[in-house]
Amino acid sequence: MTRHKRHKHNVWNERLSALRQLPPVLTIVWQSGPVVVFLGILFRIIAALLPIGLLAISKLIIDNITGVIAHQQPIRPVLWWLVAAEFGIAACSSILARVVDYLDSLLADKYTRHVSIAVMQHAAGLDLAAYEDPVYYDRLERARVQATDRLGMIQSLGRLLQQVVSTLSLSISIAYFSPWLLLILVAGVVPAFLGESHFAFLEYAKNFRQTPIRRHLDYLRILGGSKEAAKELKLFGLANFLTGRFTNLSNEIYRENVELSGRRLRVGALLTVLGSLGYYTAYAWVVWRAVHGQLSIGTLYFLAGAILQASSNIQQIFSTASSIADQALFLTDLLAFLEMKPGIRSRPDALPAPRPIIRGFEFRDVSFTYPGTTRLVLDRLNFTLIPGERVALIGQNGEGKTTIVKLMTRLYDPTEGQIFLDGVDLRDYNIEDLYREIGVIFQDFMRYEMTARENIAIGRIEDLDDTGRILEAAEKSLADEVIAKLPGGYEQILGRRFHDGVDLSGGEWQRLALARAYLRNAQVLILDEPTAALDARSEYEVFARFAELTERKMTLFISHRFSTVRMADRIVVLTNGRISEDGNHHQLMALGGRYAEMFELQAASYR
Repeated sequence: MTRHKRHKHNVWNERLSALRQLPPVLTIVWQSGPVVVFLGILFRIIAALLPIGLLAISKLIIDNITGVIAHQQPIRPVLWWLVAAEFGIAACSSILARVVDYLDSLLADKYTRHVSIAVMQHAAGLDLAAYEDPVYYDRLERARVQATDRLGMIQSLGRLLQQVVSTLSLSISIAYFSPWLLLILVAGVVPAFLGESHFAFLEYAKNFRQTPIRRHLDYLRILGGSKEAAKELKLFGLANFLTGRFTNLSNEIYRENVELSGRRLRVGALLTVLGSLGYYTAYAWVVWRAVHGQLSIGTLYFLAGAILQASSNIQQIFSTASSIADQALFLTDLLAFLEMKPGIRSRPDALPAPRPIIRGFEFRDVSFTYPGTTRLVLDRLNFTLIPGERVALIGQNGEGKTTIVKLMTRLYDPTEGQIFLDGVDLRDYNIEDLYREIGVIFQDFMRYEMTARENIAIGRIEDLDDTGRILEAAEKSLADEVIAKLPGGYEQILGRRFHDGVDLSGGEWQRLALARAYLRNAQVLILDEPTAALDARSEYEVFARFAELTERKMTLFISHRFSTVRMADRIVVLTNGRISEDGNHHQLMALGGRYAEMFELQAASYR
């Protein structure tokens, strides 16, 4: 088999295998709105049978009129009943078309809502590692697009059902007079079907290739119009650079799109002519028989209409089926995404989180390497955190401080070694229950463009309506001072995305983030650079209450500010993924090692 033939063979195999995606998709469609789906199918079948009924009644009307004229007979009452019946069917057809459109619009809303929620929920349950993988992001992007863009395919399935039922009724009528007529019609349409199917597959392959470029274009589009980038865009004169890169990438996509569209136009036009030839061959044969008196005028009208509609329907069936088969290729990513399973999840016999925690955390010979890399971020680390203890992690960037936090919260599992909580492997606990006992504020915390109340309640969303607890958390983090200045108070929308939104400074946002951690009231409190965006006075005010806020909690915090670090009971210095120093401020200063050196360097900058 030649390379070209093998390629074509693989293409058709891929198309046919894509049809296996339809059953799970149909299940999703049914789940999104079973009543709407059932009514849509029922009314489409009824609508599909009306064309043959119209043609049959029209035949009877024409034959009645021909008989009246030929034999000079009076008009019989049955003729008017036939006219009334034709009007009734035509009116019913118009009403059904509107009903089907209405049901399609309902299904569109229900399906889009259902599948979008499914994608959001599934994405939230996947491992953190998935969010740091470009391949995953490409798949997620395609899944998000397919959640709504494949809506046309869902509607195509309904049209295909209607076209098939209508064509069957018409084809049976045509075959009754001559099976050869039907064969001629089908033979004329097959080439067009093959051509459309081929180009639809090429369209899928093109869109698949273009996904990374389109992601890059989206990034450049956001970068060129975002508030965060506006200052540097102006000061560094980046506008021409970014628009130039955007232009080059978009031109690349444009050229590829135009080339494929041109080929599709040329080949499609030729194949359409072949389809028309099949119809007119069948039509000419029917006219010839009518001229020779072998068919009545009513039968001529009936067959001409049936051939015309059958020819059109057969073309539409092939086109719709081809479109469905090739759009099913696009569903590969959506279904593959929905089938992705998190590696970090609770075991069936998982234990509840300990309440209260008695012995704390223990890292035992823990090593960790991020997926897709070979560098050891942690190297056989041994570390403990006991209840009531406040521990500060310090070290240069990349030494593994935030990685320890991610492992403690089981956002990742160790590459080697074990992490214990109260002597039990962390992997043996129910992960959702474990999360309830940990309050974390990361350095890159989220700024939710919601109300101030909701921004705090994110820390424990079930307390959204508990005003007392939200006020208490805001007071502890000093966020109450920020909220008091807002026009809408706790109901004020924050950020600039929505109308009447009010933006905050970095330090003000950070106070709200701290309030989330305090609202959670968990046994373990983890703060990653908790005061990085605060000014010196605000930092002092926050940590003046630090002992009170962390009382009876296991507290782990990361900070580059030694005024914060020295408040810890223990200070752990990380070097090359290992603990190089461990003690309180005075012990480490007396040791004269790495901590003392970093403290003196920072202190010197304030002298």
